[in-house]
Parts: sequence; C-alpha cells; structure tokens
Amino acid sequence: MRAVVKGLVIAALAAPLLSACVIYDSDAGEKMVVNVSRNDAPVGEAIRQARFVDGALVARIDSNGCTQASDFEVLVSDSSPAEITLRRTKPDLCKALAPDGVELRWTYADLGLAPGTPARIMNPLK
Repeated sequence: MRAVVKGLVIAALAAPLLSACVIYDSDAGEKMVVNVSRNDAPVGEAIRQARFVDGALVARIDSNGCTQASDFEVLVSDSSPAEITLRRTKPDLCKALAPDGVELRWTYADLGLAPGTPARIMNPLK
C-alpha cells in the first residue's frame, strides 16, 4: 500500500514539470520541443486601452484614485516592432471612485525609443 501511495505522490509532483512542453518525434528522427507557456514572461497589467499619440504611449488603466505612471515598470524589448509591457509595481490602495480609470502617458524618450519607432503593447486588454 505504501508503494502505491508513494508512486501516486511522485506522479503528482512530476506532472507539473511535464505539462509545460510538448515533444514531437517524427519518423525522420528529428525532435522538436514546443513551449506552451513562458514562465519567464513578465506579467502585464490588464489595461482598458492603449494608443500612440503625439509621440507618446497613452494607456487607460484601472485606478482606485492614486495610480501614477511611476507605479509601473515599463519593459521594452529590443525587437522589431518593439514590444512594450506595462507592469504595476506599486498597488493602488486608495478608495476613490474612478470608474473610467486613468490615462497614463510615456513619451518615446521615456520608453528609450526613437520617435516613430514601430511598437506594440503586450498587455492584455480588458
């Protein structure tokens, strides 16, 4: 009985380690590994809207009344187009009513990008 329980515990612990990738083995002997999820990807704040206007990224984000641009870490990839992810680093613990959220603005200079650089926002939309 102990061996069965031990086997079940080992299987339960090993399952999450194997669930993040798929291994494809073709008849030609070549192997391909496909990562289904990226554990190293930064978690981005779900935003309501984002647009580029007048040389800046403008994002509408949920707020409890105290959200500021300085509450976010802005991650910019060195790819083409540049991939921008907004990650909240300071929670908004205020209790004001802001049903429409707030608009925050980062210029291309703030983002470390040359004006007009193609870019896309990686955050999920609400």
